[in-house]
Formats: sequence, structure tokens, C-alpha cells
Amino acid sequence: MSVWQGKVVVVTGGSSGLGKAIAAAFARRGAQVVIAARRADLLAAAADEFRTLGLEVAAVAADVTRADDVERLFARTIERFGRLDVLVNNAGRSMRRLIAETTADDFRELFELNVVGLVRCTREALPHLLAVRGHVVNVGSLAGRSAARYIGAYPATKFAVTAYSQQLRLELGPEGLHVLLVCPGPIAREQPREQPQPSDKAGGLPASAHRPGAGVRTRLLSPERLAADIVRACESRRSELIRPRSARLLFILQQISPRLGDWLVKRLT
Repeated sequence: MSVWQGKVVVVTGGSSGLGKAIAAAFARRGAQVVIAARRADLLAAAADEFRTLGLEVAAVAADVTRADDVERLFARTIERFGRLDVLVNNAGRSMRRLIAETTADDFRELFELNVVGLVRCTREALPHLLAVRGHVVNVGSLAGRSAARYIGAYPATKFAVTAYSQQLRLELGPEGLHVLLVCPGPIAREQPREQPQPSDKAGGLPASAHRPGAGVRTRLLSPERLAADIVRACESRRSELIRPRSARLLFILQQISPRLGDWLVKRLT
């Protein structure tokens, strides 16, 4: 029998992309999964898709930037299932913007979603997770270890997620909490992004900056394969998951020589 049989998993940003793949990976292993996202229509469509696959999930519309939504998400989860074993903090978004054109308000808006929303969900979940030696999965980014060009405030928010994950490990790991930081490169989309998003309004960017990874030359990751890796990493209670693995070389070089690290980032973009 799977170790996830009967366990309860909450996945934010669970209506599409990597979040939906993670939810499916846990559900296939017998977990009771709650998917959360802002748009109720996308949540309903995702839940219908799960049912056609023979998987049952609960869907709760919730915006992680709203405290009352987050409180309701976890209250409904506990009310229905009576426990919580895994929180996957996947909700978030990237940005395409020249750094000189990225305003303080741009930083504030993205931090509210990518960092403060993640912290808000984690704090709400912690009492339940600590009671069962549960898991927090924070979906960061390669940009949370080495910044890149043309993505505005995004690297700063993901560096914050990296630091917060380490703090959780240091302080609450001894109390039984498992914290997994996931640092993925660009992930293949269900539908290609065809036009700039609202956060991409500034000009001056090369056309390649609007591609996945802001034009970094790397193979797109399969969300299903990455989701399976995340589940296995939780089972072994790993601290970090970096994909592709080769990115570790860049991180090491960046620590030894920032100049060489910057040179390599430019060569790869």
C-alpha cells in the first residue's frame, strides 16, 4: 500500500500546470487532495478532468494574497478530512521586465503573491503539519539561486522563498516538519504562451525574453515527471530538488566567482 494512502494534501495553484500535475501525482498514490486557485471556473474544469481519470479531488477557490481566503481553504480542508499532511506552495507567477523598468510597486505586487502568500499558507498549515510530522513543499525556481536577465522582480521573490525554506528547516525540522525546496527550470506548458502578460507591459525586451525561461537555452521540464520527482523527494524527506541537475554547476560557480557565474548566465541566455 502507498505511504500516501489516506493522507491529505493541499496544492495551491492546483488548477493547471505543475500544480495540477503534483495534485494528480499524489491522488494516484491514494492521497486525498485539495486543489486551490483563484478562478473557480478553472478549478471546476480541473476537477472534471481528474474525475475522467478516475481521480477524486476537492476544489476550493482561494486567492493566497487574501488572508480570509487562506483561512477558509484550511478550515474547509480540516472540516472535511480532519487532518493535513502535505502543503504544496505552488501558487505564483513570473515576470518579464527590464530591471531598470521594474518599479517598487512591481516588486511589492509580486512579493505579495510569490512570498507573502506562501508564508500566509504555511503559517495557517503549520499546526496541522507539525501534529503529524508533515511536509511543506515550496516551489521556488532556478532563479531563486541564480538571477537571470529580463525577469524583473521574479528572482528577488524566489531568493526569498529559498531563504524562508531554509529557516523553516532550521527551526522546525527538529520538531518533525519536512521542508522541500523545489528549484525547477522552465516547465513545459499545457498551452504555449502566445502573448505578453500584464506584467510584461514594458518595452525594450528581446523577443526571446517572452519564451519559457526568458530565453535561457535549456530543455523544458515535463510537469508530470517533475511532479513524480517531488512525491519521491517527500517520501525520502529530501531538503532540495533541483531540475535540471546540471544547474548545480552554475550555482557552485556563482558562489566561487560571481563574475564567472554572470558570464555563464549571459552565455546561456
